[in-house]
Formats: sequence, C-alpha cells, structure tokens
Amino acid sequence: MSKNLPGFSNRLISWYLQNKRSLPWRETKDPYLIWLSEIILQQTRVAQGLPYYKKFEAAYPTVFDLANAKETDVLKLWQGLGYYSRARNLHHTAQCIASEFKGEFPGTYKDLIKLKGVGDYTASAIASICYDEAAAVVDGNVYRVLSRVFGIDTPINSSKGAKQFKELAQELLVADQPGTFNQAIMEFGARHCIPSAPDCVNCIFSDNCWALKHKSVAQLPVKVKKTKIRVHHFNFIIPLSNDNKTFMRQRVENGIWKNLFQFPLIDKDKPLNEGSLLKDPGFQDLTSGWTVETIDRYNEQPILHKLSHKDLYITFWIAKVTNLPEQAISFSEVAKLPVPIILGRFISDFAPFQQ
Repeated sequence: MSKNLPGFSNRLISWYLQNKRSLPWRETKDPYLIWLSEIILQQTRVAQGLPYYKKFEAAYPTVFDLANAKETDVLKLWQGLGYYSRARNLHHTAQCIASEFKGEFPGTYKDLIKLKGVGDYTASAIASICYDEAAAVVDGNVYRVLSRVFGIDTPINSSKGAKQFKELAQELLVADQPGTFNQAIMEFGARHCIPSAPDCVNCIFSDNCWALKHKSVAQLPVKVKKTKIRVHHFNFIIPLSNDNKTFMRQRVENGIWKNLFQFPLIDKDKPLNEGSLLKDPGFQDLTSGWTVETIDRYNEQPILHKLSHKDLYITFWIAKVTNLPEQAISFSEVAKLPVPIILGRFISDFAPFQQ
C-alpha cells in the first residue's frame, strides 16, 4: 500500500521535527521513563497525563522506588486517571523488573511484551524509542492517519483490521529511525489529523489523502458498534458517627475499581428513594450492627458517571449512625485512601471530611 504514496514517511518525520511538542519523555531514552509515560498515556490525552507523569517521576524516580512503594500509595497517586488496572499492572511490573531483572528492562519487543500490562503498542514504543528496534506502533492516532490517507475501511477493532494496520505501519516504518517515525505518526494524529474537523487543506498529505479526495474524512476510521451500555444505580451510604468516624471497605472483586476504597454500596438496576432504600435487603445487610439514627439524600439528582461499558447514576446518602464496626476510620484518614474519582470529588466537597 505504501508504494502508492511515495515519500509518506519522510514527509511525516519532517513535519514532526518542525512541529513536535516539547515533552519530558522525549528528552530521554531511559526505558523506565518511556514505559511510565506510555502506561500513563494509554487511553489518556497528553494534557491530562503530563501532570501524572511528573508526579510519578518525582515520587518514584527509579523502577526500584516504584517497586518498593505500597500499592495503595500508587493507586492514590493514580487517582483520577481511570482504568485502574493500569496502575496495578504498573506496580506489579515494577516489582518484576526490580526483582527478576535487577532493574534492567528487557531489550527486545518479544521480551517486553511478556511483561504484565504491556501489549503490542507499549512493547513497540519502548523497543523502537529505547533500543532502535524496527517495531511499528499502532494506536488510535495511527489508525486514524492510515485509514484516511490510504482509504482503509476495515474496522479498527476487528482482528482483521488490527492485522492489516499493523502490517501497513510496519511497512511504512523507517528502519534507521523507528522511534522517530513512531512518535511522528502518533503526534501527527494527535495534533493534525484529529478526530473531528481536521485542517485538511493545510495537511502535508492533502495532495494524496484518499479520504480527502473521496470526502470521507469524517467516516474514517471505521469501528464496529460497541456492545450495549449497561445502566447501574449506585447508592453510596456515608456513615457518620458522633465521634467523627466513618467506614470504608477495599474492593477485592475484579473490576476497574479493584483494590480502591469505597463507602458501603448498594447497586440496583433502578433508582431508590428513601423509603425503598430503608426496606432494601442490601441496606439492611450493610448496616447490620449499626444504629441508623437518620439518613438523608446528599445530591437531589443522581450524578451520571460514564465508564466505557457502564453508565453509573450515583446517589450519596448521609447516615448518622452509632455502633460502627471496629474497622471504622476517622474523617481525617479518608482523604489519604485511593478511591474512584467520583468518590474523590464527593470527599473534596463534603464538609465533615475537611475538618
């Protein structure tokens, strides 16, 4: 395919060298820092990920520092980035690198991809940027650029599409500058060939872009329809005792919030009012052993929190209680625990936790 567009790779690299953003991970070839940046930037925009990268680099300047950290501290520092399995895998892999590889990252794509949380994209990025291995990266930006320029309508989230785009990216890769090429095509997709209303007139590929020629820019890339979004009504019970204590539990169940802390939760498929909440068996189980003196709705309307596969409608209920379990914690401890971002916002806003 690339033979139909002479000079694609050279044009791209030339554009990149003139237009690239100054980012800290572009000033190093340290595989630890490149790995850290790539994990943070998975499913995260640079503008959002950059402050987290700086926080992690400051807190854990070496892979040994990250390996020796407590998981709860890592999760707390990650709070707000979402997809918390990335943070758990980050910590696990740091421990693996520190203990099994004596702090040295594997030097090839085939060994990098064996690490937990490292897939094709991340392994290719580290291998090409740090070790000059000719391994092409394929992410959302790359899919967008290649599908439009070369006119590929194979769904990007299909096995056929993944194979087709990987092969094309590999064919286009500049063997003696693999890291530069990979960063160039990702930067071009992020900065110029953006999802909506890109500046096609001033594009370096305007004379050759298939999508521009066929007025199909908005239709590419193609993605097969997502599975149906499930709706949950989350009712968080916030117990408050007279001696300034509350209760949270750590989630041990598999899921995106695994190992994060949360207030007692009742998950329903429809909303609850105060009457139905008090009668709900889940509420009675959660508060067994407590004396609930009063309970009040905190937010009048449920807060919508959208995840990739779920819509969560969240209501906070403030319960004045006595007889909390021995694991109850003081209000001052709550802000130190890693929690889902929606709970973090509530904790920041709710007055008792600011005392």
